[in-house]
Amino acid sequence: MRQKQEITDIWAKLFPKFSGSSATLQGRVREMMVHSILKGLVPAGAKVPPSRAMAVALGLSRNTVSLALQVLVDKGFLISSSRSGLVVNGDILLGQANQSAPAAAVQSSLQWETRLVSRLGHQRNIIKPANWHDYAYPFVYGQFDASLVPLKDWRACSHQALFVPAVKKWAQNHIDRDSEALVDQIQHRLLPARGIMARRDEILITAGSQMACYLLANVLVDRKTVVGIEDPGYPDARNNFLLRSDFVKALPIDADGLIASRAMGQCAYVFVTPSHQCPTTVTMPLKRRQEILELAKKRDVVLLEDDHESELNFSGRPLPALKSLDNDGRVIYLGSLSKTLVHGLRIGFIVAPTELIRELRALRRLIMRHEPSNNSHTASLFIAQGHHDAFIRKLNVTYRERREILTSAFARYLPEFHIMPSLGGSGAWIKGPDGFNSQSLAEHCAARGVLIEPGDIFFSKSSHRNQAHFRLGYSAIHGSLIDAGVQEIDRAYREIRI
Repeated sequence: MRQKQEITDIWAKLFPKFSGSSATLQGRVREMMVHSILKGLVPAGAKVPPSRAMAVALGLSRNTVSLALQVLVDKGFLISSSRSGLVVNGDILLGQANQSAPAAAVQSSLQWETRLVSRLGHQRNIIKPANWHDYAYPFVYGQFDASLVPLKDWRACSHQALFVPAVKKWAQNHIDRDSEALVDQIQHRLLPARGIMARRDEILITAGSQMACYLLANVLVDRKTVVGIEDPGYPDARNNFLLRSDFVKALPIDADGLIASRAMGQCAYVFVTPSHQCPTTVTMPLKRRQEILELAKKRDVVLLEDDHESELNFSGRPLPALKSLDNDGRVIYLGSLSKTLVHGLRIGFIVAPTELIRELRALRRLIMRHEPSNNSHTASLFIAQGHHDAFIRKLNVTYRERREILTSAFARYLPEFHIMPSLGGSGAWIKGPDGFNSQSLAEHCAARGVLIEPGDIFFSKSSHRNQAHFRLGYSAIHGSLIDAGVQEIDRAYREIRI
């Protein structure tokens, strides 16, 4: 009896720690019990308390606990004894290392700093707090509002992906091949919407645009290759090219995006974000796109087009992709589902000539063979059944409303700040008055429960002038909170001016 009470007490203390690990109470009970058994907190042969007592201790219904116990019996963690009821099955621990006495930490004599051939940890990167959702006003870019995501539709597609015929397609080791179903949707649905026609052997699935940049940098760039990137521009792309080249050139932009400059013409490759320039959100007009392509052809420059948030267009009529205007085969196209669906999905793709795709595929195989095919199959169903298009329409309406609220709030409370005009996207690029420091503002805002992103990281070099910029995302904050959030930014700004 005493042992049962001790086990009940252990589980009552453990259960709250599993508050967010499962979608159901029954699942949380199972996870908690499995954890305690495998960690040796409950010994082999121990008698399990009655379901009624456990239910009272955990604050759950008896039925929930009973169902959890039955599953653990089915899985072999518990066994039924005619005299003792349920007991912990000692055989479940066979093959487990002895965890009763944790091993002492190993004191290594190796000098790892002298062995490292790179210092990637010293690169300047975007930093986002992991607890961004704990902020009252999370103006964080690149996160999502769970209330907007069509979870019911995604769940239905996930369920369909578990039907036996579907599982037979995606569960096998594809070696280096992509999900046929997802490639089909990219080829016939996503690319034509951007004015692009491509063969299947010209498409490669990646784990987001960052992986695409990494693959391209390793296949196309060496230490002497001159690579151009917009300034300000996408830090992850810049860091990928800096990993391979000693000549990464910062290229100027203006209110129309990348400038067709002499500096651009001196590059072998140029990374460009024409749909919504990162981070300013500027959409490159058709005339500028044509100028960029003409200069690229004249100076034999290859363009790496990251079609950043192209679907998020408030007018409903996005300009054609740069690649769709290319009649010389010198634009490599990078697309992504992560930026519009959910950012944690990590599905992107590259469209490029067959011979380049072949080499990129061989390099990808050394990293991860192929993308997680279960997610790819679910995504293909989500697109094929129209859920993706409907979701994009919903996002455009919502983001346009949030953008208008944000713009109005700044005009009311912080008129001295300039918001870069934009035709779409999920964030705003803002410049403060001369002498303004966005890092200082971010620190004061954080104390008020407001999360903003200093803009200095997007520039190739840190300077007082660049520190006047910051970015506000509105994908993760509800529209009803934006006005109050900007008021808090105003109060933080007044504090640093004192």
